[in-house]
Amino acid sequence: MPSTPYTVADVMTTKVVAVTPSTGFKDIATAMERWKVTALPVIEGEGHVVGVVSEADLLPKEEFHEHRPGLIEQMRRLGDTAKAGSTRAESMMTTPAITIRPDSTLPQAARLMADRHIKRLPVVDADGTLKGIVSRADLLKVFLRTDEELATEIRRTVVDRLFPLSHKAVKVTVTEGIATLTGQVRDSHLIGMAARLTHSVEGVVQVHCRLEAPTSP
Repeated sequence: MPSTPYTVADVMTTKVVAVTPSTGFKDIATAMERWKVTALPVIEGEGHVVGVVSEADLLPKEEFHEHRPGLIEQMRRLGDTAKAGSTRAESMMTTPAITIRPDSTLPQAARLMADRHIKRLPVVDADGTLKGIVSRADLLKVFLRTDEELATEIRRTVVDRLFPLSHKAVKVTVTEGIATLTGQVRDSHLIGMAARLTHSVEGVVQVHCRLEAPTSP
């Protein structure tokens, strides 16, 4: 009954800047600056993602530029000190890469980013081939849908389907992403479902459900 959820494929960027394992440090830094990104997928062969190199992977080079870490610091930060001495993506990248599939839902992508504390995810197919990139900003695109578009979808996918006999008595308004349902319906037990389904419409920020139904005598 609810509308089909937006997927990663709906919002991802398909033109992706990537590097190979042999790409050098300066070329990586230059690409990040030119394209204004904080991380780059590392691919080999026909686009198979083998890792991700980020600003955090490059920073140890600068951190340890003026001083050599002592033995204790080297042992405590083996990963960072190794990256500081690296010159190519293959020895600086994080691997295996944390990726997501195009058919994943936006909440799934958001949870993965939050759990792993990352801002961008390479999007790969079942073979691990790069198809795009999805960022936190991409996940927010659904909230750019117009109020009119949201109201139309709520009426079509929620009101008309749940209340086929009384749908004309229901008023749907959306203001700055906040949806309000008002009016009289016949089935009181469907009011809660109407609120939940309205909230599940991509781009809806909040729901005020003020539907009423006749009370039983």
